[in-house]
Order: sequence, then structure tokens, then C-alpha cells
Amino acid sequence: MDTPMYTQDAPPGAEAPTSRRDRVYVLLREEVLSGRIAPRTRMGEVRLAERFGVSRTPVREALARLHSDGLVERRDNGFYATVPNLAELRDLYELRVTLELRGISRAIEDPSVHHDRRILAAELERWELLRTSPPEPDPSFVLLDEQYHAAVSRASGNRALTDALISVNHRIRRVRMHDFRTADRIGSTIDEHIAIVEHLLADELDAAYRAMYEHVGASMAVVLERAESALAHMALHTDVF
Repeated sequence: MDTPMYTQDAPPGAEAPTSRRDRVYVLLREEVLSGRIAPRTRMGEVRLAERFGVSRTPVREALARLHSDGLVERRDNGFYATVPNLAELRDLYELRVTLELRGISRAIEDPSVHHDRRILAAELERWELLRTSPPEPDPSFVLLDEQYHAAVSRASGNRALTDALISVNHRIRRVRMHDFRTADRIGSTIDEHIAIVEHLLADELDAAYRAMYEHVGASMAVVLERAESALAHMALHTDVF
């Protein structure tokens, strides 16, 4: 099909797709992960093909890959975005906390491990600017939040930890994005991000560990309450694809 395909930047850190089939997969995957395709919305091949300017074949293959990834589920009348249940979210949040804290604890345990100060300084500058001019509440703020946590993890020097954290955050993004709908939540997140980086730059590792623990969810009950509220919000919204 010669019609130019719908274009959209790939997620940060992702490699550029090398074929039309791969690009449709990347674009559709981001549509699902970003929440732009609601859980109650049937992902019709014809509508998606028209949206991306391709034939139905690469769309069908992309849906099959997303099904294999666990990001979409097949029902009697087609494919739908998968939404983790509360039990799965509990496990994923617990894993997220473990990965976040491990990036700091490995430096506490091994004096030869040092965080990359250039990465931390860049994040401090970015978030101080955001504190000066905070963005309006918007679910897309979750993308900035993910970039921050990936950067702090990357600064710890263990790429495997960072890759695992990015993967977990992708899987819970559709729920977490509903946590950034108020100005006070945006403000507190910015302040907490700055405090964590300041502790790390000052080599106050124990304080950084405690601050990170409080930030990512000291109370699982609070985390699950937020998740349950987000799931309820998602259930009320439907788009047409």
C-alpha cells in the first residue's frame, strides 16, 4: 500500500523500527501503553489499518505480537488492551520498589560503586526547572516520571536493573498515568524527585534510600488504593478504533 503511514516518535530509548511491520508494532504498542486505546475499546484491524495508512496484514501481525507480549487479550469479537488486576499490580509494584531501591542499596553495600554525577546533575536541573514552572496536571506526566526513574537507575551503573525497571514501568503505565491528575500530586512528585537526587549528589545514600522508599510507595495499601481508583477510571472511558 502506497499511502504514507501514520508517524509518531518511538518511545524514549527504543530503537527505530526497520520495517513497516515493525513500525506498526511499535506505534500500536505505544497506543496501548499510553492508554490512548481504552480497555473497553475493540481494536479493529480495518480502523487501525486506516489510522496507520497500511494494509491489514501488518496490523494483524502487530496484534499477534502484542498478544504474545501480554499487552492485548483476545476475546470472542476481537482484541482489547489488557489491564492488570489488583493481584498482578501488587506484584508489579513490589517488583518496581525492589528495582528502584536496589539501584541505591548496591552503592551502600559496595563503596566502589558510585552514581554517575553527570546524569544526576542533568536530572536535578530538569526537575528544578519543572518546579519553577510546573506543568498542568495531565496523565502524560507519567512519561516524564518514567524518564526520571530510568535515569536515576541508569546512574547506578547496572544496565540490567534499568532495563527491568523500564519494562515494569511500561506494564503499569496505563494505571499510573491516572495518578497525575491534580496539581498537588504533580508538585509533590517534583519535590520528591529533587530531594532524592540531591541526597545522591551529596553521597547521602541512606537518606536517598529512605526518600526513594517513601516516594515509590512505603505503604502498599496506599499504592493499591490508587491503582483501584485508576482501574475504575479506566473502565469508564472508551475510544473508537
